[in-house]
Amino acid sequence: MPKILPGDSTAQQVLPLPVTSEGSKQRNWGILLTGVIGGTLVALYSVVTPFIAPALRKHCLPFVPATSKQIENVLNLLKGRNGSLVDIGSGDGRIVIAAAKLGFKAVGYELNPWLVWYSRYRAWKEGVHQDARFYISDLWKVSFSQYTNIVIFGVPQMMLPLEKKLGEELPLDARIIACRFPFPHWKPTHNFGEGIDTVWAYDSQSFKMKKENDTVNTKSSDPH
Repeated sequence: MPKILPGDSTAQQVLPLPVTSEGSKQRNWGILLTGVIGGTLVALYSVVTPFIAPALRKHCLPFVPATSKQIENVLNLLKGRNGSLVDIGSGDGRIVIAAAKLGFKAVGYELNPWLVWYSRYRAWKEGVHQDARFYISDLWKVSFSQYTNIVIFGVPQMMLPLEKKLGEELPLDARIIACRFPFPHWKPTHNFGEGIDTVWAYDSQSFKMKKENDTVNTKSSDPH
């Protein structure tokens, strides 16, 4: 029977290194922390992106809530009017909801889905969800030809292209109410308020007639 020498490797057993509970806990915490950070970043991205994205567009319409005075001034210029109303870039829905309470069939178009969902909740909470509707949509892809009352809280760089779009689409009995910034070429038929709370009303009949007169004058002055 062969003898096993003390230094013979065949006599040595290779034992696995023990895994300490402390090391296992650290790995588990690392995985958990990575998951939490990743989930937080994804959630933050999904919430913040709809607010930042409009600023990256050619004609951006950032969300700046209307003040109570601005709403009051808008409603003053809607006195005596009825029918359908649209708020272009409706934000958190306060103009649409206020108009619905006055009896208008009011609609808001807004690109930010979070604001649209919040607006729908507010309309339901205040009991006007039947007359206040909100849609996720790009204002440049919507036709406003069906509306007779239009409200816009615009910014300077978008007022000229919006003036052209509305001038082509709106019926003769429409009224446009611009807040914060007026349209560049149209002459307002009414205005109300002061400073940043000023609102301007434009009746489509006046600027459509002006456009027709300008066209006639241009043709009559053309020697050909």
